[in-house]
Amino acid sequence: MKDDLKKQIDNTPIAEGFIKVTDSPVTGILPEQKVALNRKGNELFNSGKIDQAKRIFITTGYSDGLTRVGCVYEEENKEIDALKMFLLAHNKKKSDHILEKAASVISELIKE
Repeated sequence: MKDDLKKQIDNTPIAEGFIKVTDSPVTGILPEQKVALNRKGNELFNSGKIDQAKRIFITTGYSDGLTRVGCVYEEENKEIDALKMFLLAHNKKKSDHILEKAASVISELIKE
């Protein structure tokens, strides 16, 4: 698992891997619009269209949706992408888990 994260860190361009997409949802969306968008995002997610769902969840700031997208990325061994989603969702438990793994990898790299 640590080797997978190390490979991903090594193979991820800085601009793609560590730049935060957004920290807060788009303002000006009415509550009814947000609900409709989140429903659409859930439909897309459930049909396997993860990236399309992610765009909606980022726009609305839907933390549960962002967490679910992060879990998919984590299952696909895309820890950096998963970390982004967990941080955007303010899911400390999930993000801390990945940060601990990253810290362990970095510690190993320093020892080499």
